Amino acid sequence: MRRTFISCLGTETNTFSPIPTGLPTYQDTMLFRGDATAHPATFYSGPLHVWRREAEARGHAVVEGLAAFAEPAGPTTRSVYEALRDELLEQIRAALPLDIVLVNLHGAMVATGEDDCEGDILERIRVLVGPDVIVGAELDLHCHLTARMVANATALVIYKEYPHIDAQDRAAELFAICADAAEGRTRPVMALAPLHMVGIFGTTSEPLSGFVCRMQSFEGHDGILSVSFGHGFPYADVADVGASMLVVADGDTDRAAALAEQLGREAWAMRDAIASRRLPLDAALDVALAHDGRPVVLADVADNAGGGAASDCTFVLRRILERGITDVASGLYWDPIAVRFCIEAGEGATFDLRVGGKVGPSSGDPLDLRVTVRRIVHDARQTFGPSTNPVGDLVWASLDGDIDLVLNTTRVQTFHPDSFTQLGIDLARKRLVVVKSMHHFFAGFAPIASKVIHMAGPGALPSDYAAMPFTKRPGPFWPAVADPHGPAGPRATIRSAGQF
Repeated sequence: MRRTFISCLGTETNTFSPIPTGLPTYQDTMLFRGDATAHPATFYSGPLHVWRREAEARGHAVVEGLAAFAEPAGPTTRSVYEALRDELLEQIRAALPLDIVLVNLHGAMVATGEDDCEGDILERIRVLVGPDVIVGAELDLHCHLTARMVANATALVIYKEYPHIDAQDRAAELFAICADAAEGRTRPVMALAPLHMVGIFGTTSEPLSGFVCRMQSFEGHDGILSVSFGHGFPYADVADVGASMLVVADGDTDRAAALAEQLGREAWAMRDAIASRRLPLDAALDVALAHDGRPVVLADVADNAGGGAASDCTFVLRRILERGITDVASGLYWDPIAVRFCIEAGEGATFDLRVGGKVGPSSGDPLDLRVTVRRIVHDARQTFGPSTNPVGDLVWASLDGDIDLVLNTTRVQTFHPDSFTQLGIDLARKRLVVVKSMHHFFAGFAPIASKVIHMAGPGALPSDYAAMPFTKRPGPFWPAVADPHGPAGPRATIRSAGQF
């Protein structure tokens, strides 16, 4: 009987974020020790549920280890990272012999003293299990792909969609590749072509939505096992920041490299067309107010907790109040102190409340508001794709002018309308719905929106990627320079040997 080990360890690190990542953030987000699949699937634990189901269907014995993930913020403290990493490694050691090791990572995790946590984890796993064990990792689309990761994994599979609605589908894809390799049917090898592009690219519109379909059209033909476009995470000062094309092939690195270069050139050619389009704050409000239809959904991308922001920024709300705009719903505001005061006051209470602006300069100044507590929901959850995810305690606090704010106690971006509607807020009546999210909100909110606007307001996540203050990236990148490649275009500079 084959033995498969499943686990998770990760976070997305914004090295510019003022918020430290320590053990409490992992505990608040996800921390299971061997029993994640005994609990309802969340976005982070969903791949483990898939791996257990698929492995057991093939008759494998499943050993489940650590499942730890932290909401994006600054670097994980060194002691916490090393403790979690070593706990995972000890669990693998205790489970030997193994045929397959599967790890749900992120790809953009940074700890104090370690810029490439995923490479470090995979390298240590490889040393521990030896050359013959299949080691697979699932990565977030916003990953940094490094030579150390490619050298030590049998296969890497990356989400194809942004919003990341396909995490469980990619988990199934990775399992099939690794299980077939363990059974001797295939010999996965990889090739990686860095594109030297830095930015945020959504897959919900053309031409990138069609490019995702094109990537998938190669899979399952001519020895191509998987094709991934890693977009990179632009808010990290690390050497490998930027987009890359990754291809997994059956035993033929030349074929993998050729396809990675071909698709890399195609992605590079459409860089201007896929670049994020965001309006400045007042321009976004002007366009929204001029639109004939309700609701208009505006994304406050600069205060996206999923990118390491505080989610307590007040710049947009302050401008809405200054302009006298009414019929607005906005959330999620991470403000445990304000939530506590609302709970103390109770539903129906009207009182003066200081909201937001607590974490630092990128949060703006706090707002002193006269609010009425309309509804409180404890231990709430919101939907994202096939999973539901905790948001802590939710409070609906209303202001004059039919302005409704949703405050919560667990820092997380806004994914779905049910973060509002479970409180009783009718979004269809609202002129504007302002969500603190960069693009993950789109899957849930686009179906109810008459228009969607991405807004480049002030905050922790700037939209000018050419001006990112990188100090560790070794070479030029677009859009800071027009063409960092030269005449050859993207090249597959990193290949795995398929053996260790």
